[in-house]
Amino acid sequence: MRTLLDTTYLLPAIGVSVKGMPNDAIEKLISRGEEILISEISLFELSAKGAKYVLEGALSPDRLTKGIVALSNDDSITKVRVYDSKTLRLAFRFRELLGDFIDCLILSSAALECDTLVTEDDEIHGLAGQNQFEGIMASAGSACKIRRLAETLLP
Repeated sequence: MRTLLDTTYLLPAIGVSVKGMPNDAIEKLISRGEEILISEISLFELSAKGAKYVLEGALSPDRLTKGIVALSNDDSITKVRVYDSKTLRLAFRFRELLGDFIDCLILSSAALECDTLVTEDDEIHGLAGQNQFEGIMASAGSACKIRRLAETLLP
């Protein structure tokens, strides 16, 4: 199964813990046979969030940099391009439904490339079942499911 992870699950790679999330979530998914993908925009978003922690003194620039470089060079994680016309066009359609364009790019990447998008984002989860969202997904030929990590890790 091809699974795209939202940026939240990458935070432990830069040394930021997320309440209620195992730090080894990516490893657990890989060990279960999931093919892990991340959107290129998640690396940017991770850098931006990490920079905030660096400014607050909660994270060192070296730790942030090492984590970003490690994710970028990790061959067990496929990076999905966001700056191609198909992904951008779909993201523009999702923008009618979501307030955050980065989330639109992540959702678009998942819709075009994956079986599952794993996210904790309530706004994205709220799209499921909405006629306009379902119509956009159908027109893109996507059967991608939106799930939370806890659902994905269930046996």
